[in-house]
Amino acid sequence: MTEPVRAEATTNPGGEEKYYLRFTREQRLMHAVLFTTFLGLAATGLPIRFSQSFWARKLAAAVGGFGAILFLHKLCAVVLTIAFLLHVKEVMRRGLIHREKGVFWGPNSMVANWKDAKDLGGHMRWFVGLGPRPKFDRYAYWEKFDYWAVFWGMVVIGFSGYAMWFAPFFAHFLPGWALNAVLVIHSDEALLAVLFIFSIHFVNTHLRPDSFPMDMVIFTGVESEEEFKQKRPLEYEREIGKGTLEKKRAEAPPLWFVTFARIVGFTAIFIGLTLLVLTLTAYFS
Repeated sequence: MTEPVRAEATTNPGGEEKYYLRFTREQRLMHAVLFTTFLGLAATGLPIRFSQSFWARKLAAAVGGFGAILFLHKLCAVVLTIAFLLHVKEVMRRGLIHREKGVFWGPNSMVANWKDAKDLGGHMRWFVGLGPRPKFDRYAYWEKFDYWAVFWGMVVIGFSGYAMWFAPFFAHFLPGWALNAVLVIHSDEALLAVLFIFSIHFVNTHLRPDSFPMDMVIFTGVESEEEFKQKRPLEYEREIGKGTLEKKRAEAPPLWFVTFARIVGFTAIFIGLTLLVLTLTAYFS
């Protein structure tokens, strides 16, 4: 049974709202690179995929033609690949070299476990009024799904993209049919990724009722104590039980930074939803 939260741990004598660190500066920077390059890949890849569409031709003409779009697409791919490899290196360093606990398993890990399966079932029952809302830990099941979807995309979409880019090199050890297949794989998997991120991910992360209109934590790195207790009750109770909650205390984000983050976030969502509408229009036309 989870240890109950002690009242003295949640009281702030000064009357000011407490904030706790959730994401480090490095993690937020990695996410910024991720969503920036993904938007760039989507904005340049979709016009190539639907090159006969009116909006694709207009966009290509605005940036100097499809050759320029392809160059920008490859540039975003290289930057994203470097960021991904740096992330994998950091995970391996923490988990394999420094033997840091919780990297590959446990409540602080991004690896799915049995609790995630139970949370998924419990969430479905809660949606239809057949049970209470599950108590989530540091990472909910849908966040882990999003995380591993990036890994899947980097392997499948990334490899197929580089195979097309450096086709003469890959032709030394791949049969001709495989080089033809990577074109289909790259196009369809990338389209699936765009549809997922700009619909499911946006809704789960920013447009659900307890985060609408935007979840700011990935930008500011901190969340209020009330948010912490509401969204991550198991982590909150565990930190209090271990006596380590105060180690996560952080300063409230300055207003100018919150405003800047909102502008960036809303711009990204607007671009993503616009690309989603254009994609659906081109796909079904």
